[in-house]
Amino acid sequence: MASLYDRPDLYDLPDNEGKDRATKTHWEKVFSGKNIESVLDVSIGTGGLTLPMTELGIRLSGSDLSESMLARCREKAKEKGLHIDLRQSDFRYVSKAFSETFDCVMSTGNSLAYVNNEDVRRTLHEMDALVKRGGYLYLDTRNWDKILRERQRFFLYNPIFKDDLRVNLVQVWDYLDDASMIFNILYTFEKDGKIIGREDFTEHYHPVTLSFIKGVLREMNYASPEIMPLPAQAGAFDEEKTHWYCLIAKKGE
Repeated sequence: MASLYDRPDLYDLPDNEGKDRATKTHWEKVFSGKNIESVLDVSIGTGGLTLPMTELGIRLSGSDLSESMLARCREKAKEKGLHIDLRQSDFRYVSKAFSETFDCVMSTGNSLAYVNNEDVRRTLHEMDALVKRGGYLYLDTRNWDKILRERQRFFLYNPIFKDDLRVNLVQVWDYLDDASMIFNILYTFEKDGKIIGREDFTEHYHPVTLSFIKGVLREMNYASPEIMPLPAQAGAFDEEKTHWYCLIAKKGE
């Protein structure tokens, strides 16, 4: 079955000016008090989560495994009059794709969970290799601890209205014996009260816990991370209730 990440047209359906403004505010809060001028996002996708930070004067670079997503990111950057250094790369080997170092290296879009935990460890070390001394490592993720504790199966999203269409999205989560998960993703397209089309996808995830991430950061000599909900302006992080969170940690000098 096809991957959603080969369909940037569907992936970007929730994007709008309001979301971009909220994302910019998120980065203002995350970067507050930190000397960050250059950023590399190793899972940049279509750029929806990181292009808005360029309005803060950030020099943004990015990589992604999906050429389809990168192509859409290039289009969006061009529409904004931006030149973004974009390269196709598996984030498990990203240090081979870039020779410079950055003030902050990040993985956005809950992307780390696409690989198993040992590959997450490898990826974080690869990201660290591109972080300047005294720089920062950032990631965002679903709250997998909460998911594994509650074992929710059905996840519903608010409908999206696009032109004369109503787009409905539902996910059904399967918990596998090997501790990984399958997300069954169904889009239905509704017009005049009738379903006129559907698209379905499956994505395979490997839950990664907060304690695991903190442990790898300690291995790499990072300070204790600052943990916030996603978006950061949503209040305080609550390990029991927050659905998505982000963290940023400072590398040793």
